[in-house]
Amino acid sequence: MSSVYVINGPNLNLLGLRRPEVYGTTTLADVEDLCREEAGKLGLDLEFLQSNHEGQLVDWVQEAGARVAAGECVGAVLNAGAYTHTSIALHDAIEGASLPVVEVHISNVFAREEFRHPSFISPVARGVVVGFGVRGYVLALRGLVDDSGRA
Repeated sequence: MSSVYVINGPNLNLLGLRRPEVYGTTTLADVEDLCREEAGKLGLDLEFLQSNHEGQLVDWVQEAGARVAAGECVGAVLNAGAYTHTSIALHDAIEGASLPVVEVHISNVFAREEFRHPSFISPVARGVVVGFGVRGYVLALRGLVDDSGRA
């Protein structure tokens, strides 16, 4: 069975606690359950990951890229958190690993502080889902699968 990665960056472990007026009260464990259910509907195994460390995210991107190249994975949904706006390393890892990525943001970053508007991920992503709350993960999974030619 093919797999899909869902990779979450810094502070997403605080989902449900941190700024519920912006991010809601759904926890990261709830998001994992939502993603696991959707991946199952799509016939995929799910690798659900979170780290506050940029290098760990780069390692997972490279791992997922190698699995895509081996025909074992369709790609990754990536919520890089604040690294979206700062990490050239993640940009380069996605590009270098030829990893199909859908970038996801729970909030509408374009309706927030200006420093959240630029993304180093978007130029190397297949698509971007912004502002649909945690349901954006489901939309991103569906978009990734549709784009991979599986649907």
